[in-house]
Amino acid sequence: MDPDFGPVDDALTAADADGYLVEADSEDATQRYLSGFDAPDPFVTLYTPEAVRLLVSGLEYGRAQTDARADEVKRYADYDRQRLIEEHGERTGTAKLYAAFLAESDVDSVLVPERFPLGIADALREEGVTVTVDTDDAVGEVRAVKTDTEVDHVRAAQAANETALARTEELLGAATVDDEGRLVYEGEPLTSERVRREIEITLLRENCALDETIVAGGADGADPHERGSGPLFADEPIIVDIFPQDKTTKYHGDVTRTFLVGELSEELRQRYNLTHEAMQAALETVAAGVTGSAVHDAACDVYEDAGYATLRSDPTTETGFIHSTGHGLGLEVHESPSVAPRGGELRPGHVITIEPGLYDPEVGGVRIEDTVVVTENGYRNLTDYPVELVVD
Repeated sequence: MDPDFGPVDDALTAADADGYLVEADSEDATQRYLSGFDAPDPFVTLYTPEAVRLLVSGLEYGRAQTDARADEVKRYADYDRQRLIEEHGERTGTAKLYAAFLAESDVDSVLVPERFPLGIADALREEGVTVTVDTDDAVGEVRAVKTDTEVDHVRAAQAANETALARTEELLGAATVDDEGRLVYEGEPLTSERVRREIEITLLRENCALDETIVAGGADGADPHERGSGPLFADEPIIVDIFPQDKTTKYHGDVTRTFLVGELSEELRQRYNLTHEAMQAALETVAAGVTGSAVHDAACDVYEDAGYATLRSDPTTETGFIHSTGHGLGLEVHESPSVAPRGGELRPGHVITIEPGLYDPEVGGVRIEDTVVVTENGYRNLTDYPVELVVD
């Protein structure tokens, strides 16, 4: 199943534009998706309903011809780039180069993503090209609905995630507790940094990489995006949130588990069980045609019924459930669709996370997260890792 670029074609028609133009490196998800090409330096992709054309440096030309998902690949040298820049300067010369590339496809008006470089947009306008910003992110709408191959890519990254989680549990399970209540591994205090390093090493072996793993214990875990630092302690929850990118496909996985070594307090048990209940309520709501806001409401209902604040019940609260229930996942860690108060209708092929949590510096944080793909009648879970709090 190939992507349906109908929304992009519709956006071009609505904007009275001839083509969709991207100038970025492949870290930009729109660029990567339209071109199918991985390059560290910026290059140009032109999408029209008839074809996809790339404009790259001579350095990337041979690889782009074999690797890119394009009907045609052109080089800067094909338009005498050096002469244009010598005669007109870098800015105007580059704009004339791009304008000549567009003219070959009979394109004199383009739709561009919101992050398109402003300087290039202005220079193209000076060359007579009409440039309109795509405020509705038509390519993002296409990207949100995954093909079967894309779902497989996410599942592969999620499998690597689960290997890293298993390594985390190995470290925690092998730790002892010193007189200060710190976890100790191989004679040294077990720190967030040490666990994070082991996670990242494990992921590298699985052909994945990331820089922002969360291993947050105790009060650190009460801040949802706190990465965590310093020694980990017994009897405190430890949030482990891993969202790597596969180095080959560039698709992400995302999973969170909360672990504890030692004695489990009744307060923490209640919060964990309630979070698991909120997760299940949200998952049971997921289906094509249901809105992301309805899924979020299902999680909020569980927490509010138990007496905990949510941002829905109190937008100023700093404790309780203080974030959205989930987000889309793919070439970006956070992409469409939204599983939040204003989340729109879910469609088959949407890949989303479900990750409710409770937070309080006095208790610590609890969060559980799975990644699922939306189906006509529900969802298919791409996460196989057990949901268990206490590490034996």
